[in-house]
Amino acid sequence: SLVLESRIKNSVISECFSQSKDELIIRFETASVPFLIKASLSPGFSCLSFPETFQRARRNSVDLFQQLIGRHVAGIRQFNNERSFALQTTDGINLLFKMHGNRTNIVLFQDGQANELFRNNLMGDAEIKPANLDREIDWSYENFETHAGNLKGVYFTFGKVVWQYLQEKHFSDQSLTQKWETTQLLLKDLNDPAYYITMIQGTPTLSLLKTGEIRKVWSDPLSAANDFYYTFTHLYAFAMEKARLVSSLQTQLDAGKHYREKNTGKLTELEKDNNYKVWADLVMANLHNIPPRAEKVVVENFYNDNKLTEIKLKKDLNPQKNAELFYKKAKNQHIEIARLRQAVEIKEQENEIIRKKLELVETASDLKSLRAIRSEISPEADTKKQTTPLPYHEFTFNGYTIWVGKNAQANDVLTLKFGYKEDLWLHAKDVAGSHVILKHQAGKNFPKDVIEYAGSLAAFYSKRKNESLCPVIVTPKKYVRKRKGDPAGAVVVDREDVILVQPFTR
Repeated sequence: SLVLESRIKNSVISECFSQSKDELIIRFETASVPFLIKASLSPGFSCLSFPETFQRARRNSVDLFQQLIGRHVAGIRQFNNERSFALQTTDGINLLFKMHGNRTNIVLFQDGQANELFRNNLMGDAEIKPANLDREIDWSYENFETHAGNLKGVYFTFGKVVWQYLQEKHFSDQSLTQKWETTQLLLKDLNDPAYYITMIQGTPTLSLLKTGEIRKVWSDPLSAANDFYYTFTHLYAFAMEKARLVSSLQTQLDAGKHYREKNTGKLTELEKDNNYKVWADLVMANLHNIPPRAEKVVVENFYNDNKLTEIKLKKDLNPQKNAELFYKKAKNQHIEIARLRQAVEIKEQENEIIRKKLELVETASDLKSLRAIRSEISPEADTKKQTTPLPYHEFTFNGYTIWVGKNAQANDVLTLKFGYKEDLWLHAKDVAGSHVILKHQAGKNFPKDVIEYAGSLAAFYSKRKNESLCPVIVTPKKYVRKRKGDPAGAVVVDREDVILVQPFTR
């Protein structure tokens, strides 16, 4: 406070304004060059700095504490054992800087009463009485000895950094006499300090004690405050942004690994399970030996040394229809295997991209390079615009792309804005469900198995998903239209074919 007072005593306050909700700038006109106080008052970081210049913006700048303008500064009042000081004017208007961490505030007082608060949400600060802010500490040995078991309560001005420093000196293991001697040496250092910019547990800290990872040492407190502000806002911001980016990428990578492992396991099980194909062949080989409406049959399995195998049947279907059903399920199983293989391969490619992004982020050594990397690997991170979500889920099968609407509103967008007249449009017949678009490929006809796969998706994403067979409308998209006033998702189909498919199985 003495150094600050020497710079602004007898100066005139010419400006006091804010350009953001957590920042206040005060300009003092002195006999030589103007002097500036920049108060950063965010709940997560409160600090004073003293920039040589500050360019006031033409917009988004608000004048505050206008009673100070034109006043002469009488001096600085530092309150005893309190993280607060007051800027005093010659005519009794005082500006209190209450530097209390996430409750930091600046309050203007006139005649001992609070007139204006910088942070109005801290309503209790309006009741502060500056005359009552001084706090006393009994530094005597007698008091030290009496309260040796509660020194944190006695020396309440010692913060976390001081107690950490004492712990490095093995303070808690010392005798009472040794503790007293250590405390006296500590007070000597605090009363005649150097100013250290140090890293403590990864966080930039301004310390009066030599502790942590020392970055710089200052003899001038104002220069130290400026350096601390710069270091914290740049180095700490870099550390936090890097940690957030690494965490986000690692979360994506972990999710990708889990997805790949889960689907690889499912793929292995499906590849081992060829029961449907075997059952279909065995039923076809024993058509004449299976009685009508049989619910099961036991036959010799020529795929397994003619061991007896029991096959459950649908009694409402004849043996040949049961075999067709098994063949259908085997085909769907084959489709699912192909889909899973593709999904696993795509996910591994995505995981490799994320791994490379992580490696790139780890090379960043400062905030500028980190933000350049972030912009390169994720350009959308530098804009607040939210990407409009696509109205469909995308599937691929045998090289063809299939889009499935997410909901009724998305169905309209998918069909009317994303579908082209050459595409195929599919929908479960006579029930609510998703619109499905099978994308056309120039010069190619739609293969039957691709149409059936798209149809199985239309069936699955409809009210018929639990039926064994589902009728599905298939038509070129050009024959689908929407009438004015129709509800979301409702359309008219002018020409259609219908296929029977089994709903897609996951």
